[in-house]
Amino acid sequence: MDAHPFSRLTPDCVLNALDSVGFHTDGRLLALNSYENRVYQVGLDEGDPVVAKFYRPERWSDEAILEEHRYTLELADAELPTVPPLGATNGTTLHRFEGFRFAVFPRQGGHAPELDAPGTLQRLGRLLGRIHAVGALRRFRHRPSLDIATFGEEAREYLLEQQALPADLSASYAQSAAMALDGVRRCYDRAGDVRLLRLHGDCHVGNILWTDDGPHFVDFDDIRSGPAVQDLWMLLSGDRITMTLQLGQVIAGYRDFFDFDPRELHLIEALRTLRMIHYACWLAQRWSDPAFPQAFPWFGTPRYWQERILELREQIAVLDEPPLVLAA
Repeated sequence: MDAHPFSRLTPDCVLNALDSVGFHTDGRLLALNSYENRVYQVGLDEGDPVVAKFYRPERWSDEAILEEHRYTLELADAELPTVPPLGATNGTTLHRFEGFRFAVFPRQGGHAPELDAPGTLQRLGRLLGRIHAVGALRRFRHRPSLDIATFGEEAREYLLEQQALPADLSASYAQSAAMALDGVRRCYDRAGDVRLLRLHGDCHVGNILWTDDGPHFVDFDDIRSGPAVQDLWMLLSGDRITMTLQLGQVIAGYRDFFDFDPRELHLIEALRTLRMIHYACWLAQRWSDPAFPQAFPWFGTPRYWQERILELREQIAVLDEPPLVLAA
């Protein structure tokens, strides 16, 4: 088997790459937690360390990566707490070195938000409302949309065609995923023609850092077009009553800066289901990367797929339940 392209990304390669575009390194290098790309904190001869992101080869086009950069710069220009890339001595934000594409960002500290703390969800809602107000101003040209085809149907087919499942569980997963996707389509039908806008796309708590100045979002690698609720539902957890209360807090803050269409509440469980299928496919597609078997040793085991089948069967019932309700 050929070595994975990231195997060539040695510490010397990382340091030399930054030196090549005018970031003069001092030899300090710390690998940060990232699987899709390779991300490092790098010390400089002068000034604070920076963060270098080396993009996974062949995932995004140059145009799609630059669209990520332009979007974060646009948000920063609107005085939103995001972390856009730094321009190098050549004036660009996307660089190449020995076959790798990379960008350099300022280091931004912080800790995970305490979602249970009073005011946190409302404050996050305000920030997302501001982000979406900017996101609605124009469209992506090179980034895909989050839809049933790409996140659901194509992901399911990949898993089955690549025989990612144990043979004795493949038919059961295929049936469960197909029934779940039927439920997802019904949710989309009930929601109707909702507005699509530019999103963060992967707005889970791990991509939010909190400082004394409040929250800011990181890792815009998965930006895409989709319904606004995609950036909201991952802030919710627990039983239906708990999620209803959490949703009310998020939307109360959100509506301070941007309108929310309540029809999108029909999509919360649909989007959760699509994420389940897509995530399993993502792991299967990345399995040739040595970092994945080390980080996810349980993937591909019979127990893993049994749990995914059970998860989907539970979602089949949930998909036909009434959506969460916002308080009047």
